[in-house]
Amino acid sequence: MYTEPSQASPASHVFQLLQLEASAISRTSEQLDREQAEQSIEILNSCQGKVIMTGVGKSGIVAKKIAATLTSIGTLAIYLHPCDALHGDFGIVTAEDVVIMLSNSGETDELLTMIPHLKLRSVPIIGILGNIQSTLARQADTVLDASVDREACPLNLAPTTSTTVALAIGDALAMTLVQMKGMTPEDFAYNHPAGRLGKRLTLRVADLMHSVDYPKLAPEANWTEVVCALTQGGFGAVNVVDQSELLLGIITDGDLRRWMMKTQSIELDGLTAKDMMTNSPIVVAPDSLAYDALQLMEKRQSQISVLPVVDQEQKSLGLIRLHDIVRSGL
Repeated sequence: MYTEPSQASPASHVFQLLQLEASAISRTSEQLDREQAEQSIEILNSCQGKVIMTGVGKSGIVAKKIAATLTSIGTLAIYLHPCDALHGDFGIVTAEDVVIMLSNSGETDELLTMIPHLKLRSVPIIGILGNIQSTLARQADTVLDASVDREACPLNLAPTTSTTVALAIGDALAMTLVQMKGMTPEDFAYNHPAGRLGKRLTLRVADLMHSVDYPKLAPEANWTEVVCALTQGGFGAVNVVDQSELLLGIITDGDLRRWMMKTQSIELDGLTAKDMMTNSPIVVAPDSLAYDALQLMEKRQSQISVLPVVDQEQKSLGLIRLHDIVRSGL
């Protein structure tokens, strides 16, 4: 139950108003007609064209956000301003589309004017409305009840709680479509190629690995050859491979230092790459996500900074460094 915030603490106003909006969303989940909700989802899931969002004022802003969310999950959606629609942009509407109208009153003149033209095109109309007894509610194919007891505005005038509820309903519809369509993280990344999120879901080891200029040695190579290979290119590691390029092990800068510390100088000439290498090292496939490779390197008791890249037969294909992944922006 909403109570007027006391004058003692302005911060208390913030918490009470947040609770008011949260309660309104909770109430909406209880008051929504299940049959209407299921019909709305079915209309959206079977849509062969676009989802056209429309509304005026603050409802229009919420409609734009819902359209953006739908598009980001692979459901083609646009925002169409009612005035623009009535002055030529109705040409973008086809019989394969679905229209979602947002209105708190359900009596928005611009939306009501659109309805005959949508009916002429046999376009299904879903209403997210604050008044389910309104003219828009009677004209829509399905209606989702977005009514609220009061706005968060102290004057009970500015659209606040009502727009929050309408947005929550739109998000719920969109996320239900994600589930129904079996969308995967890879599908999501397809529409989000930029930024850290997109890179985590799309960037592969093959995109960052060194496959041509990376150092590799035969197991019988002596310690001076190991030093030269480690110096080559500044990779800090060298793959040890047999004649068929099968990966046998890896030698890092740390391995070299440890062997030199425990080996007398007179015995160094007898050391080979096979003696110094780490057998059965942690490896990664070229089609693995670069982010997964990063986790392999970092989520260890002792971090590693380079991984051999191998194919399904464990043949050496290259190296990928922690530096390469970090520099990519992950």
